[in-house]
Order: sequence, then structure tokens, then C-alpha cells
Amino acid sequence: MISRKKNSYSNRSKPSQPRKGFNSVLSLKWRPWLKTLATAQVFPSNTHLRSSLHHTHSHNNHYNNSQHTSKPQMCLQEQESSVTYLASVSPHDVDTALSSSGIQPLPEIVEEVLKLLYGAPSAAVKFFRWAGLNQKHSAFAWNLMVDLLGKNRMFEPMWDAIRSMKQEGVLSMATFVSAFGSYCVAHRFNEAIKTFDVMDRYGIQPDVVAVNSLLSAICREDNQTSTALDFFERIKTMIPPDADSFAILLEGWEKEGNVAKAKKTFGEMVIRVGWSPQYMSAYDAFLTTLVRGGQADEAIKFLQVMKGKNCLPGLKFFSNALDILINLNDSAHAVPLWDIMVGSGLMPNLIMFNAIIGLLCNNNDIDNAFRFLDEMVFYGAFPDSLTYNMIFQCLIKNKKVREAGKFFYEMIKNEWPPTHSNCAAAIEMLFDRDDPETAIDIWDYMNKNRLLPLDESANALLIGLCNLVRLSELKRFAENMLDRRINISDSTMAKLKNAFYKKGGTARDAYDHLSRKRKSS
Repeated sequence: MISRKKNSYSNRSKPSQPRKGFNSVLSLKWRPWLKTLATAQVFPSNTHLRSSLHHTHSHNNHYNNSQHTSKPQMCLQEQESSVTYLASVSPHDVDTALSSSGIQPLPEIVEEVLKLLYGAPSAAVKFFRWAGLNQKHSAFAWNLMVDLLGKNRMFEPMWDAIRSMKQEGVLSMATFVSAFGSYCVAHRFNEAIKTFDVMDRYGIQPDVVAVNSLLSAICREDNQTSTALDFFERIKTMIPPDADSFAILLEGWEKEGNVAKAKKTFGEMVIRVGWSPQYMSAYDAFLTTLVRGGQADEAIKFLQVMKGKNCLPGLKFFSNALDILINLNDSAHAVPLWDIMVGSGLMPNLIMFNAIIGLLCNNNDIDNAFRFLDEMVFYGAFPDSLTYNMIFQCLIKNKKVREAGKFFYEMIKNEWPPTHSNCAAAIEMLFDRDDPETAIDIWDYMNKNRLLPLDESANALLIGLCNLVRLSELKRFAENMLDRRINISDSTMAKLKNAFYKKGGTARDAYDHLSRKRKSS
């Protein structure tokens, strides 16, 4: 059964975070030791590391496992003494320094110390060996040691630790999952697969969880899904895959953008495990691969099939798919995708409505833009300034005079005013298309509501009046603008001069008055 976050197997080998409250214990009692371990120049060869691990195992064979119920206590003076003493010893005397400190390394604290020594593997081995002299290591501590060595690419000591764990009887699936991850991070995929192949020799029966863990470790690395597929093809006859197996591969194909491989993998998934709403992560990965790969029409066909199987993906997929289609400027597929989404009962939010309305406006699909605007309230999403201004801009761009004027009045009625740039564009378009009254209404609204800046709209208004030779209004508006120190451009003044001088007589004097006023303002 699949019910997980994307690629949940990717987290199986990661050490858990320190438990709440342990940081204070570590900072007061153990950080002096960590400092000594991490800074001491004790970096023996792999042979020495392997010897240290074996030495720990030998001591543990003779250890009578006792339980400790209290945490070590140290007063401030003892802490300071330990810091001073440990900092003064030579690297070769670290074991002696640790032993003479008088503090018992309880299993739970050993685990926390190891988590902090990933950057100092040699020191971690010395600490691990020393702690094992008097205390039997927990299975978790052994797993941390295997993970630490593997992450530092110290694979021979890692295997020595695994063999010791087998003798101790603490070997588990988690140990091999950690080894898979370490080999794959090092791009040693063949060794990771060989590790899977020898699991049964160590008493761990490989199952579909192990298969999926290895698939996930391989697919986390870039462009390695084909490697994972090769392993999958070999192992699937011995260990039947589950939905997780296919989801991991599909997420790999999604990351690589391989549509053909994704289709083949998905087809096999349907044959082997059928359909289920619990397989949603696999469906999301497959459909996203199709959409991003320019096969949105195929994705829509599969969505129709999934709808019949009651396996439609959730809002997250539709939101991501919509983003992809917007980036591709593909409004033709965005609308049917949206219709499937809302038809399944999902509730799009304001951001999604604005996204698709913006896409439609960019493609001059005004009818659908209005359709989505009208539908918003039915889904609990109410249009905002962006919604209105995108549609208003589209109406202006397409020179829809009557619709633009009507929409302007709707905007201000709903208290979502146009932007100053949309106002300027609207004024220019309305004058060009013989609706100067609405253009003047927009200008008056801008002034009344201080919709700044005004310069661009002011010049558009003056040029529009100039072209219509409405000189008395032109003079009145121009004087008002100059009184308010609104900038009238040189090119606008040149057009005004031409209109007034062409009229002659008092009109010429009116322009000269405006010109002098502009120069003195």
C-alpha cells in the first residue's frame, strides 16, 4: 500500500535528530570531549579503523549487559576541570583522557555524540571503541557508525562494522539501507546492488522494502533512473514490486523529463498493481512528466481515465500543472485541465484563478477570462486588484471600447481601481476609438482619488483632446495640470502648439500663455 510523501524511502537511512533536552546535556558534559576528539590529529589508516571496530566487538562479547537509569551528573567545576585536562593531552592519549574523566558513556549519549562526529570519522571510531570497552553498544549506535563510515566513503571499515553487527545480533534492514545510500552518493552503484545481493548471507531477507530503498537511493542521484530500472528489471521476477517501486521510478523519470520511459513504467504499473487512490504520488509524477514534456493532451486523456477509476490527483498536481502550462503559454490545454479539476470537486484558490485568468488574457481569450471571473465567487475566491487589472488591460489591448468602459465602472464600484499605467493606456485607447467622455471620467477619477503618478495619463488626455480639436477643454485641463506641477512633455507641447496655431487668432494667444506658464512653473 502506498501512502507517503514523495520518495519517502530517501529518508530511511538518515540519522534521527537529537531528542529534545539532549543538547543541554551534551553542551555541558560532552562537548569538551567532542572538541578533544574532533581537533586531535588522530586520523589512522583504514586498517587501524578496522582494528578499532574489531576491538570494540571483542570486548562486547564478554560484556554483561547492565541497564542504567540515570544520566551522568557533573558540577560546573568538574566540567571546567575536564575541559582543561582533555585539551592538554596529546592526540595519542585520547583514550586515556576519556577513561580518566570518570564519566560513564551511557548508550543514549553515545548515540548523540556519534551524530555530531560525522565530520571526524577517525575520532568517531576512537570514541566508539572506547565507549564499547565498558558498555555494550545499542543497535542504533552501531547503525550510526555504519552510516558515518559509509558517508565518509570508508567502505572497508563499514563492512567490518556490519560483520561485527551480525555477530552481535543487531544487524537490521536499516543497516543495509544506510549502505545503499552511502554507495549511491559515492556513485558506486554496482557496489550498492552487490550489497543488496549479499543481504541474505547476513541473515537479512531482501524484500520489497529493501528493493524500494535501493531504487530510491539510486534515483536520488542525477540521471541514474536507467540504472535503477536495470536493477528493477532483474529483481522483479524474484521480488514482486509494489506501487512504491513504480512511484520511485516515475519520480526519477519526472526529474529527468523522460516521457517515453515514464509511459512504459506507468503502463506496467497499471497491469501489475491496478488502480487505487492510494497511489497518488505515482500518478502525480507521471502526469507532471507528460505536462512538462509538452504532452498535455495525453495528460488530459489519462485524467479522464483516472476520473472513471476514482483516482484523480489532488490540488497540488493541478496547481503545479497549471504553472507549467502558464510557463509554456498553453491556454488551450489549461482550460480543459481546469474543468477536470473543478469537476472533481476540488476548490481552486485566488492564486490559481489569477494564474489562469492571466494566461487567458495573455492569449486574448477574453470570453474565457470573463467566464472564470464570474465563477470565482462559487468557489469562495473573490477577485482582487490583480484580477480586475489583468482583464482591464486585455480589454484595452484588444480595443474593446464598450466593454472597457463598462468594466472600468465595475472596478471602481467594487473598489478595485485600475493601475495608473492601465488608466493611461485606457485614456489613449478611448480617445482613439471615439469615447472621450469615458476617458475624461477616468482622468477625473484619478485626480479625485490621487491615483499617482498622473503624468502619463495627463499627457494622453491632452493629446486626445488635441486630436479632437477641443481647444477650450484642452486649455482648461492644461492650465490645471500646470498649476498642479504635472509634467507636460515637450512632444505633447509641440502637438498643442500645432493645434492652437492652426486655429489662429485667440487660440494662438492661448497657447503662448500656456507655454509661458510652463516655463515659469
